[in-house]
Amino acid sequence: MASIVMVYASMTGNTEEMAEAIAEGVQEEGGELVMKSVLDADGSILEQYDGILLGAYTWGDGELPDEFLDFYDDMESLQLDGKKAAVFGSCDSAYSSYGAAVDTLIEKLTELGAEVVLPGLKVELSPSEEDKEACRQFGKQFVRLLKE
Repeated sequence: MASIVMVYASMTGNTEEMAEAIAEGVQEEGGELVMKSVLDADGSILEQYDGILLGAYTWGDGELPDEFLDFYDDMESLQLDGKKAAVFGSCDSAYSSYGAAVDTLIEKLTELGAEVVLPGLKVELSPSEEDKEACRQFGKQFVRLLKE
């Protein structure tokens, strides 16, 4: 079975709730998952897994959260060819750039050679039960795509 790492940042708990629901989906589909807060991870960890899930809320007017910046910089020298990846995060439509952190991470993963196999999953603020089910399905679909 392919191994998967999930690295995420969450300030208010919204992205963490998404991460937990995605993890449930991954595990229900039989995926082997390691979850880490971005504060407890180094970018090089991404090279050790077949699948990569990154989660970040969008800060301010479209920036990555501060706690994600060192990790993002660590990613610069990585070679992620052959890796499959997906990105998720909580967003706030009150800002002009909706979920830009998700888009930024997708761009970086693609630049480093990873194949982003799912569209970025963006949830408005706190995930509803319906959003959490979408997150579980996101996790299941990611595992299925890793098996291909």
